[in-house]
Amino acid sequence: YFMLKEIAEQPKAVADTLLGRTDGSGSLTLDEVRIPANVLREVGKVVIVACGTAFHAGLIAKYAIEHWTRVPCEVELASEFRYRDPILDQQTLVVAISQSGETMDTLMALRHAREQGAKVLAICNTNGSTIPRESDAVLYTHAGPEVAVASTKAFLTQLVACYLVALYLGQVRGTKYADEIRAVVRDLGSIAGAVERVLETMEPVRELARSLAEKNTVLFLGRHVGYPVALEGALKLKELAYMHAEGFAAGELKHGPIALIEEDLPVVVVVPSPRGRSVLHDKIVSNIQEIRARGARTIVVAEEGDDAVVPYADHLIRVPVTPTLLQPLVATVPLQVFACELATARGNEVDQPRNLAKSVTVE
Repeated sequence: YFMLKEIAEQPKAVADTLLGRTDGSGSLTLDEVRIPANVLREVGKVVIVACGTAFHAGLIAKYAIEHWTRVPCEVELASEFRYRDPILDQQTLVVAISQSGETMDTLMALRHAREQGAKVLAICNTNGSTIPRESDAVLYTHAGPEVAVASTKAFLTQLVACYLVALYLGQVRGTKYADEIRAVVRDLGSIAGAVERVLETMEPVRELARSLAEKNTVLFLGRHVGYPVALEGALKLKELAYMHAEGFAAGELKHGPIALIEEDLPVVVVVPSPRGRSVLHDKIVSNIQEIRARGARTIVVAEEGDDAVVPYADHLIRVPVTPTLLQPLVATVPLQVFACELATARGNEVDQPRNLAKSVTVE
């Protein structure tokens, strides 16, 4: 399958997206971003528009942008954007994320934004496509061609590009010191190796996926940046395995979704780092206990060395230790492999799922 090949190419794709983004002193130089620094300094709000998997990249980007730049950030489904009369002006930066650069909903959203006087920055994988051409600036993700309909390496490179945009905004606006930016860029530089390590340990995940081929439902839970990862994991399972799969914010469990928990129901939980977000970590461990007490099968994605989750995990998937905001780059990979293997076990066409197209070019 092309999808398996593209999952395996993710370490190289992540590394390629980072190539040439810094100068000799370690400052970010995003040559394709032609919006003048004085304009970026005046930005009062960032709005991210995207669809599907790219929307989940945007949800993660919101955490990084607000944390590193202190600029308010909204994330919108491009298909909904124009129809609620969004408030945009010349101090708004719209970030449009699209793998193909031809996604019609995203294209129409960026046209609407430019009509309102907003600046548009495209994050895209396809050189010379419509969305970059019609934007004020572009950051290309150098993922290479992605053939499989379900997005994998494009998603990880979109995340890297979003982090670069957030850091660049922080650099231009002076909300991040040069040494802080260099430290994050160094962390990003080590992610390719971390993704490689995850891929080397995926056989138990494949085995687990095959054992769940007869299940009808899988739930996904996450907190903080793990919540969009849960949404992405659920989307992959819908796209490939044609199963009912839902992602929830773990804190919402008691506000309704816990009614779905029943005997032997597989629940995937993306656990935040106990170092970076210890309060959230304690809360999600409590969630895992609640789920398990009701008979569900807990599949826990946690970083190496996190022993607090061990007593409550029926299946434990380890990922390398990473800074909190960068964890989605490693935590998403097992969920891609899981969905791909489960779909294969169910006899589905992995590269060309039913009813789906690689690029949605109609509204």
